Amino acid sequence: MTVRFLIDADLPRSANGIVRANGYDVVDVRDIGFRSAKDSEIASYAQYEGFCIITGDYDFADIRNYPPHQYNGLVVLSLPRTATAKYINKLLDGFLKQRELIVQIPGKLAIVEPGRIRLRES
Repeated sequence: MTVRFLIDADLPRSANGIVRANGYDVVDVRDIGFRSAKDSEIASYAQYEGFCIITGDYDFADIRNYPPHQYNGLVVLSLPRTATAKYINKLLDGFLKQRELIVQIPGKLAIVEPGRIRLRES
């Protein structure tokens, strides 16, 4: 099964190109009318369509509200408030290049930090 990604609105538009450049299908929430959608709406859409969510929103890291086993993956980028698009894209690219990790992502939460990725199940 190929992982398909849903990019949250808190990430730069250029993140879509990073995902595509790594060979994955990607949809941006802004392109499907979810620019201002609540997290719960984005989560429901991702569940229904089988997307792995990529976001900088730590609310998605709360496994009580978003149990990883109910999703095709949750990826939360740990970003400083001052993160630039270049910084975010570099962090995302480093994560996506780890193919052996990506195949494990369905049903898990990944917290992505510079130099470290933590995987968590429900």
